[in-house]
Amino acid sequence: MSILITNIKELLQVRDTNVTIVKGKNMRTLPTLKNAYVLIEHDTIVEFGKMTDLHDQEADEIIDATGKMVLPTWCDSHTHIVYAGDRTQEFVDRINGLSYEDIANRGGGILNSAETLQNTSEDDLYDQASKRLTDVIKLGTGAIEIKSGYGLNVNAELKMLRVIKRLKKDFPIKVKPTLLAAHAIPKDYKNNKSAFIDLVVNELIPAVAKEDLAEYIDVFCEKGYFDLEDTNRVLKAGIAHRMTPKIHVNQFNAFGGVALAVKHNALSVDHLEELKQEDITALKNSETMPVALPACSYFLSIPYTPGRELIDAGLPLALASDYNPGSTPTGNMNFVVSAACIKMKLTPEEAINAATINGAYAMGISNQYGSVCRGKKANLIITKEIDSYYQLPYAFGDNLIDTVIINGQKF
Repeated sequence: MSILITNIKELLQVRDTNVTIVKGKNMRTLPTLKNAYVLIEHDTIVEFGKMTDLHDQEADEIIDATGKMVLPTWCDSHTHIVYAGDRTQEFVDRINGLSYEDIANRGGGILNSAETLQNTSEDDLYDQASKRLTDVIKLGTGAIEIKSGYGLNVNAELKMLRVIKRLKKDFPIKVKPTLLAAHAIPKDYKNNKSAFIDLVVNELIPAVAKEDLAEYIDVFCEKGYFDLEDTNRVLKAGIAHRMTPKIHVNQFNAFGGVALAVKHNALSVDHLEELKQEDITALKNSETMPVALPACSYFLSIPYTPGRELIDAGLPLALASDYNPGSTPTGNMNFVVSAACIKMKLTPEEAINAATINGAYAMGISNQYGSVCRGKKANLIITKEIDSYYQLPYAFGDNLIDTVIINGQKF
C-alpha cells in the first residue's frame, strides 16, 4: 500500500537527517517545506520534497492536501488512560473549595480510582481504555506511553499492564508500557509504607518483569506519597529488572527528586510545576528529558511548568497530556500544545517540537517517530484548510484535523 500526499500547503517538522532531540534555542526552529509532497510506502515515509520536484509518481492512493498542513502525529509520553470510571464528583468538590491534597487525604484521588479499578474486570477495563485510545488517535496522537498505578496491589497492577499489552497488540499506534509501581500508599498500608515498598520491590516488579509487561519504572516522588529513599529503592529494583526509570516529580514540592532521577539516568522527569535552580543544574549535561503537563496545571489550577526557563537554560522540553481521571481528564494534545503557548509562553515552533520530536525522545522512540524524515514511520496529521500552522495553538477550541495516518494507514 502506498499513499502520495500532494499539494501540501506547508509540510512541518521536515528533517533530512534523523534528529532525535531538540534543545534550547534550537527549539525555536521548525523546518518546513511549502507546496510539498510526501510519499508513503507501507508504514514508512520514503520521500518528500517540493511539488516542483515531483514527476509522474504513482501510488495506490493520492491525497490532495491543497490548503492544508501536514505534520507528524503527536507523541504523548505521559498518560494513565487505563482506568475505571471517572472522578467527576471530585471535580465538583474542588470547585467547592477542596484541594487535590484535601481530597486525597480523605480517601479520594488515586485511592478512589484504585478501588474502582480493583472491582472492574479486565475486559471492561480494556473496553473503556480502547474508547479513550481511539479518541486520542483521532485527535492526532500517533505514539503514546501508558502507565499503570491505579491498581495498588499486585493483581490489579498486573491486570492494568495486561490491558496495556492488549492495546499495544490491537491498535496500530505505538504503545510504551510503564509500571507506576508507587503511585500512592494503599489504605491497607497507610501506617506501614515501608511494607508496601517491600511488596513493590520484592513481588510486583519481579512479577511484571517475568511477564515482560513494562519497559519503564515510575514513581510519584512527592510529599505525602514517596520520598527520596522510597523512590531510590523502587528505581533501583526496576533497573535490576531491566526497566528504564521515569519519574513523577516536583508537582507540588521540590526536594531533590530531579537530581535523584538524573543519578539513575531517568529517561524523563515529568511535571516540574515547582522548579529550583538546582533542578536545572542537575538536568544540564544529562540525557534526561523534562516533560511538562500543562493540561494538568489548567485542570487543577496549579502553577505551570516554567518551560520558558528550561528552554532558555539550553535544555530540551517535551509536552504530554497526563490523561487521567483525577487531574487531567483529556488526552487532547492539540489543547496541550495550545496551553503551552498561552500559559507557558512557548512559541508555536517550540511547542510543536516539544510535542513531536521531544515527546518521542521521552518514550525512547525518536529514532522512528516525531519528524518527517525518510525511513521514519508514516504517522502524520493532515489538517483542515488553514492559513498558518500558528492556528493550531491559536484556535484552541477547534478541531483542525482532517485526517490522521498511522503506520501508513488512514485511521
